[in-house]
Amino acid sequence: QVQLVESGGGLVQPGGSLRLSCAASGFSLDYYAIGWFRQAPGKEREGVSCISSSDSNTVYAESVTGRFTISRDNAKNTVYLQMNSLKAEDTAVYYCAKSTTCDRGVFGSWGQGTQVTVSS
Repeated sequence: QVQLVESGGGLVQPGGSLRLSCAASGFSLDYYAIGWFRQAPGKEREGVSCISSSDSNTVYAESVTGRFTISRDNAKNTVYLQMNSLKAEDTAVYYCAKSTTCDRGVFGSWGQGTQVTVSS
């Protein structure tokens, strides 16, 4: 069964850090781009970051550039999102999904999401 499972969310104070994990099962991450997305209450889902399969090129939303870092460990079949200097506006449910490419592919196999809450 093809599945992506997110973990690592939680409650953190502004300025703090979290590392999210996106673990794949039923397929190898080696051949796919993996994207992180988030959806805050009352807002549309937005793309946060993506890492390509071939050469691990990365892209980031302007709002997280310089604060978030995406990486992949193909041996562990897992993609990570390191989030630093967190702000209240980063509060959302974070999802990962796979695609053929970051820029033109259609994302699928969405995980169930992990809640990130940034609050004092």
